[in-house]
Amino acid sequence: MNAEICKKIAVFSAILFLVLVTAGETAATSRIKDIADFEGVRDNQLVGYGLVVGLNGTGDNIKSINFAKESLISMLDRIGINSRDGQLKSKNIAAVMVTATLPAFARQGSRIDVMVSALGDAKNLQGGTLVATPLIGANGEVYAVAQGQVAVGAAARRGATQSIVKGVPTSGRIANGAIIENEVPFSLESLKNIRIALRNPDFTTARRVSDAINALLGQSAAKALDPATVSLDIPEQYQDKIVDLMTKIEQLQVQPDQMAKVVIDESSGIVVIGKDVKINKLAIAQGNLTIKITDIPFVSQPLPFSDGTTVTGVNTVVDINEGVETKLSVLDTGVNLQELVDGLNALGVSPRDLISILQAVKASGALQADIEVM
Repeated sequence: MNAEICKKIAVFSAILFLVLVTAGETAATSRIKDIADFEGVRDNQLVGYGLVVGLNGTGDNIKSINFAKESLISMLDRIGINSRDGQLKSKNIAAVMVTATLPAFARQGSRIDVMVSALGDAKNLQGGTLVATPLIGANGEVYAVAQGQVAVGAAARRGATQSIVKGVPTSGRIANGAIIENEVPFSLESLKNIRIALRNPDFTTARRVSDAINALLGQSAAKALDPATVSLDIPEQYQDKIVDLMTKIEQLQVQPDQMAKVVIDESSGIVVIGKDVKINKLAIAQGNLTIKITDIPFVSQPLPFSDGTTVTGVNTVVDINEGVETKLSVLDTGVNLQELVDGLNALGVSPRDLISILQAVKASGALQADIEVM
């Protein structure tokens, strides 16, 4: 590894450390609304199957995509057109899946956005129009109906010999494309108890949330049931003012706690180390065995006026580097994030080497943290 790469790694590590240290010095408090959800106040996923029409020859090939052909026939039947005896050859339609998110407390008649994605072999949904499509929830009930012009945030062009595609032209969006027909029944004012669900379960955080709520109310109305749930009995003075109570609770500042964890994304070489990660005393050696094989072509020509022929070939050169500058580093007990990064930088490791070293340290039992590989 050359000096320039080592310098860049050191600068990046220093910036990462400063960001984490600065966050720690400011107490890292968060609002309850940013770390937890109120039970019952939630979104619902909707899905539907429909047809996009009006495509410029970029739709499904209904000769090979049978479900697109059957969908077209069924749609024409519903409007009184019998097409079962005809030879359908249209390439201007596409069978699609339509997805949407129904917000909490969404009311009948309001609109939501929908996503449209091709199911068959359609090439492009640009310029297409989604025909009225019912959107159903997990219980099988219809909650919205989607229809409208599909907006595709991509481009696809084809010439005589080449084509270019930017983005995904087989997926699009319809802004305000669905009208809500049914509401999810939920009576907030009738609640006698509220459960608060932590997005990152933790015993300490749950206890801090309950303590903050009790301090606000001046009574022991909240208690942590488990690492993910805080139960709150509605005080008498808030029986008819639950929205006011929830507004005050979600604005409370709490310092979330977290486990010491190292997150590794092997595909991209990204390593994220929590500020509470510590290791016991150990020695780390980092060395590399590099084998470089180079093929050098050559040409051998005969002497002038001779009867020889020109000969071409390849010479193979093998270079083996056993890492003569391999370093051994000793890290003391209770090393924190800064000392850990400094020690690994002293070895001149790359992010890829860092992943292997952390996994080896964890296997030795010296890393006091969980490793999560994405």
